[in-house]
Order: sequence, then structure tokens, then C-alpha cells
Amino acid sequence: MHSAATPFVLHHWKEGGRREQRSGWRGTSPEFGDIKVTSPLNPSSSESVVAEVRGGSIPTATFESRGIHAEVLTLPTLNRMTLRLGDATVHTSRNRWAPTHRGRALHMRYGGDRYRLWALNRRRYVLTRLPDSEDPGTRITVARSGRGRRRQITVTVTGRAVAADITLAALFTGVDRSVLTRRGTVRAFISRAFGLFAQTQY
Repeated sequence: MHSAATPFVLHHWKEGGRREQRSGWRGTSPEFGDIKVTSPLNPSSSESVVAEVRGGSIPTATFESRGIHAEVLTLPTLNRMTLRLGDATVHTSRNRWAPTHRGRALHMRYGGDRYRLWALNRRRYVLTRLPDSEDPGTRITVARSGRGRRRQITVTVTGRAVAADITLAALFTGVDRSVLTRRGTVRAFISRAFGLFAQTQY
């Protein structure tokens, strides 16, 4: 069901001890109910890093990164990723070498809907469900602000959204999106390279 959506805010949360610590974002959409993002979902795993979003009125989704680089990650990345929404796998693609933010966008296909996610900057991103012959689509802008305990994320919807739109927009708050920008790609590569080097010294 398509619905106009009021802007809503997600607040940062954290719980658990050092080795089993979980964190993420949670809040309430007036139209789509409670939303909770957990990332990482599996803090003690060395084989994969997973982010999850769930709520009372939205489908559950997971985003998983696997591989040797998972050992040095705190958030899943867009490299070697698997995205699941409900019981379905979401097909994804992106142009790693595009010079612009929009060109580097992550393209997703879920059922008959096509989505595009791109970075406005390090703290803001946009998810769009592309229009088709039956629907004008929607645009969701997600922006992080504040520091420390005052950190929060504001989600603003333009157009009429469905529950899957809200799920995908919220899920990427728990994902390392740095490779959607060229500068972020360089930083991410250096960070992983040094992390993997440090692992080999033990």
C-alpha cells in the first residue's frame, strides 16, 4: 500500500559488552511504525558482517558482506555483498569507476521495482524508487547529524512510499557507503589494507 510519509528521526543506540557489542539506529515512523537497525548483527563473527532492519509494519531486511576483509570491518560494505528483503534476494549492480556520485550509485531490483541509492556526501544519501507506467516513484533523503549521544538520522520522504522503500532507506544507515564516492573509496581501501596487514602480524 502506497502512503504519504511524515519525516521521522532515528536515534543511535548501543548495548552489550566489548566483544558482543551491538549498536544501530531506532525510531518510529508515524505511518510505518517502529524501526530498528542493528549493525553489526553478529559482532563476534570473522566470516561475515551483517546489518539488519526490522519493525512492526515493514519487512525485515539484511545486508551481508563476506570475505577475508570481513575480519577488519565494523560495518558491512558494498564489496562482496548480499542483500535480502523479506524472503527474496535483491539484485544489485554499480559502476565502481564512474566519476560522479550519481554514476557510482547502487542499483537494486526487487520484484518489479527498481531502486537507485547514491551519496550526496559522507553524511547524506538518497534512495529513489524509479517511476514506471503505473507509479511515479518516490525519493527518500537520509541525513545524519549531531555528535556523540546526540547523533540522529532524519528520514524525509517525497512522494508516496511502500514499506519496502522505508526498509531499504533505513537499512543503509547500518552500511559503510563510502565507496559511493571516489574520495571514500580511497579511504576505505587504505583502511582495509592497513587492517588486513595488522591482522597478519599476530
